[in-house]
This record gives sequence, structure tokens and C-alpha cells, in this order.
Amino acid sequence: MGRDIAVLVKASLNPEVVRQGAEGAYDIDYTPLKISDVDRNALEEAARLKSILGGRVYSITVLTWGPSKARDKDLKLAVQEALAKVADEAYVVVDDSIIPGDPIVTSNVIVGVLKSRGLKPALILAGEASVDESTSQVPGRVAAKLGYSYVGYVRRILEVRENSVVVERDVEEYVETLEAPLPAVLSVTQEINEPRPPTLIQIRMASKKPLHVLSLAGIGLNVKPKRLIKEMRVVTVFRKQVVLEEANLEKAAEKLIEYLDKEGVLRI
Repeated sequence: MGRDIAVLVKASLNPEVVRQGAEGAYDIDYTPLKISDVDRNALEEAARLKSILGGRVYSITVLTWGPSKARDKDLKLAVQEALAKVADEAYVVVDDSIIPGDPIVTSNVIVGVLKSRGLKPALILAGEASVDESTSQVPGRVAAKLGYSYVGYVRRILEVRENSVVVERDVEEYVETLEAPLPAVLSVTQEINEPRPPTLIQIRMASKKPLHVLSLAGIGLNVKPKRLIKEMRVVTVFRKQVVLEEANLEKAAEKLIEYLDKEGVLRI
């Protein structure tokens, strides 16, 4: 009998398309979402393990950026990629009451999905961090709430045994090999594999797989966000556009040093 795998997939704010509002404010509502980069590595690893272990793979996504009505297209693209790549079915929680999300609420919701649907994966895979916030908290919090073992920064899954998993993980300046009991939550790094894009056939088949869109009430939860984002700002760089006209290289260097000194950049 195969062992099931769950993959945590986040629809993150796309750092490549930053929407700037008035006076440098970061316009969250109009910044598009994308599947978090390292989550693609987690999906690729799930595909590899499924070919070895059998069982089912399901993805779990919690919408953390609103407004939810404006996120439907981006959210579906992220989830459809997971379904096309490896997931047999997807669970998506969309509820305006938990937007904007935070690691505490998100991990509670993920655990709520697993428990309410009777899902008991042997492995839960996640990217080491999302591309928008990079807190690296959610996988560890999920493991703690479920009572699963947890290993972070996994760069290679060496073996999945009957009751344990053997992995390599990055620990500062060296690589550590360890064995953790199953069930387990593993957060993986980009070094673990090279994600392949879904094939055309996989993309077509994805639309036929079950996609469960849930609310908090649907999973029996009543939680509130732990944070309120009042403002996010875009770092804006203004150029001085100062031109130093000097034919002599040494004199030009002297003028440059003098100017930088006046600007407080240098201390002579």
C-alpha cells in the first residue's frame, strides 16, 4: 500500500511585478500572485517520491492576499500547476476573514484542512520559504501542531524507510545527514532538484482532477489574523544625475571625492 504525500503550495505576491501606489506605497491589492518558487521544488520532489512510494499526492493552499474576488485567476493558475505537476487533488482555503494571512493562522488552517478531511500523509513537503515574506515558519508550525517530526532546509531525500526518512540538509557551513521518524514535515531547498514544467498532457489532465475550495466554516475553524498590515512601501532610488566634466583623470577623481565627501558618503 502506498504512502500519501501532501505539498504546501503558496500563491505569493510576485516580486517581479511590483505595483506602486501613491508616494511609494506598495499596492498589494493590484500586485499579481504566483506560485512560490521553492514550492515548485517541493512538487518536483513529490513527483519523484510518488513514483517510488505510490500513494496519493494532494496540494494544500491557503489564500493569504486579498481581495479574494480579484485573486481568482492567479490562485487557479498556482493550483492548476500543482495539479498538472503531480497532485491528485487540491484543497484551497479562501476566506476573507484571514486576509492578510500570517504564519500562525496559515499553519492552523492547513492543519484544519488535514484533520477535517481525514488526510494522514506520511510526508508533508514545503518550500523552505515563500518568495514574498520568507518567514520559513509555516512548515515547522504545521509539524508542531500535528505532532510530526520536522526537518528544515532539506537538500536531498536519500531514502524513505518503513518508519523513517533519511535526508541531507544544509546547516550553515556543512551538510548534515539525519534520520527522522515518520510521519514528517520536510521543507526543501532549491538544491534538491531542477523543477520541470508540466507537459501539455499533464496540463490538460489537471482540469479533470478534484479541486476543493473551502472556507473556514467548511473545515470547522474560527480563527482571526494575528497581524494588521497598515502599509507596505517600495524602496525608491533617486539618482543625483551629477556630471563631472574634467579632461584630466586625476582632477576628475579629486572632484568626485570632494562631491562624495559633501554628500556624506565618504569621510576623509
